[in-house]
Amino acid sequence: MRTYDSNDYDVIVVGAGHAGSEAALAAARMGQKTLLLTINLDMVAFMPCNPSLGGPAKGIVVREIDALGGQMGKNIDASYVQMRMLNTGKGPAVRALRAQADKNLYHRLMKDTIENEPNLTLRQAMVNELVIEDGECRGVITNTGAKYTAKAVVLTAGTSSRGKIIIGELMYSSGPNNSIPSIKLSEDLEKNGFKLRRFKTGTPPRVDGNTIDYSKTEEQPGDKTPNHFSFTSSDADYLQDQLSCWMTYTNDRTHDIIRNNLDRAPMFSGVIEGVGPRYCPSIEDKIVRFADKPRHQLFLEPEGRDTEEYYVGDFSTSMPEEVQLQMIHSVAGLENAEMMRPGYAIEYDIIEPWQLTHTLETKPVKNLFTAGQMNGTSGYEEAAGQGIVAGINAALRAQGNGETFTLARDEAYIGVLIDDLVTKGTNEPYRLLTSRAEYRLVLRHDNADLRLTDKGYALGLIDEERKAKFDHKKEAIAREIARLRTVRIKPSDKVNALLAKLHQSPLKDGVLASEFLKRPNISYKDVLSLLGEEKAAAIDRYVSEQIEISLRYEGYIKKEQIKIDRLHRMEAKKIPDQIDYDAINGLATEAREKFKKIRPETLAQAERISGVNPADMAILSVYIEQGRIAKVNQAVS
Repeated sequence: MRTYDSNDYDVIVVGAGHAGSEAALAAARMGQKTLLLTINLDMVAFMPCNPSLGGPAKGIVVREIDALGGQMGKNIDASYVQMRMLNTGKGPAVRALRAQADKNLYHRLMKDTIENEPNLTLRQAMVNELVIEDGECRGVITNTGAKYTAKAVVLTAGTSSRGKIIIGELMYSSGPNNSIPSIKLSEDLEKNGFKLRRFKTGTPPRVDGNTIDYSKTEEQPGDKTPNHFSFTSSDADYLQDQLSCWMTYTNDRTHDIIRNNLDRAPMFSGVIEGVGPRYCPSIEDKIVRFADKPRHQLFLEPEGRDTEEYYVGDFSTSMPEEVQLQMIHSVAGLENAEMMRPGYAIEYDIIEPWQLTHTLETKPVKNLFTAGQMNGTSGYEEAAGQGIVAGINAALRAQGNGETFTLARDEAYIGVLIDDLVTKGTNEPYRLLTSRAEYRLVLRHDNADLRLTDKGYALGLIDEERKAKFDHKKEAIAREIARLRTVRIKPSDKVNALLAKLHQSPLKDGVLASEFLKRPNISYKDVLSLLGEEKAAAIDRYVSEQIEISLRYEGYIKKEQIKIDRLHRMEAKKIPDQIDYDAINGLATEAREKFKKIRPETLAQAERISGVNPADMAILSVYIEQGRIAKVNQAVS
């Protein structure tokens, strides 16, 4: 086991949640001497809320992290108790994998990975201050007075930042799951010019699985067909012995209990000041906002194989404890359930994300990066996605070669997430949705490796063996697609029998196999069979999947590529950092103020700022193209 006598590091990461774990591992794997500091070693990569990963958009982020060389996908593949592919009846753009985690095992595996990673030191400590000299972050100081220096620092303090737990009339200072809160770091950030604001999130109660009447609920089993978050996982290791989730519903009695106690609900009594997540509201918020709905579905989710705790999904609440118990007992299947932990709301500080660049470096202080919920997001996946980007950029800064790493909106959901944060900011805990991605047909679950593995390899996060396997897959896909564009399927009894079975018109003339595959419900294996190539049907199913999707949706993908090409042209038009927006005549007041606040780096980013209209963009574009920036700079100098 390696030890370091010096307190001098290349990269320091503060906070070992999902963002901090990915940031520290990325920096260490890129060869940087890295220190990971956490308030509590027992909370490394802990899941204080839902014991699951993935889902729409979020599941794709986990795949992207894995494609870049991150750890989250490998970790969940080694610790899940259930795996399900969602939206299988819809197109590939919205399909996403979701896994129920054994939350204690997930934590232990990530901690073990961190402890045994070369170049990485894990230490329990609370950071109170940043060491800032000449506008640059040079290290941190802990509550014990220990000073650690580094070339780059990544903050991932999460909901611990001046955290406050609220249960009914009870309020107390705390981080998630009753951990120690971080108080002085927020104060230090404010002292150094950062704009902070309060957000709120929450979690539902947990119940004893031995006291659930499952006969009154609907079983939600896992998939039998293998699927994985990591591209390195094997189908042979896929679990068939999975734990089920169970679905039940609220009812009129549940709703009456909530309505009769709204005066004690912190959400409505004025006790909670922070802004909560609109896309994941508390159950009391749902009852008020959707008063016409007779019921709301709830999911009973196992928290692991070594515990009987069940998470009551979609039942987040901060009601008083005795009211929570009444609410639980009103639900079918939970009439006699014992509550093991009450739900709670937690308020915490975030850094206004418009203070960040696309590398997640802060604008007020150089060499300081932030990631995770302290940037205003919600969810483990969004945190980890930011974490790996922040860790990569911290490592690049420590290397001192001037390189940076960013992901564009057409390259990854992680790119969409970060661009939304730094360009638009957020007025509530940000949740990634498929609808936020303009190019979701090319940002799919199935092709994350094709989009990002080469980038991970270039950074040193993907090893040679994995790169060779990836190249083989990529070549196999390209080779077979090219072949299908040359061979033809001709009319025959076998062909027309298949088409008749699918209620399609018969084939009268020969057609390229690549075009035949675009017919509804025709699979790649069908094409091989009609070509008399059944033996070739043993081709890798992940290669086969890419062939089908690439050809079947070829026309739509080409249309999306036209939009992407326009984006690239706009991204190529850089806006000088020294531009004086007050000197540009004709800009609307709102656009001028937004430009000055966010300081967009390109015309594409400027166009995405809310409140900026086409006229503002036309004026800004002409101003830059005329080269008047230099004149303004000369006048100022």
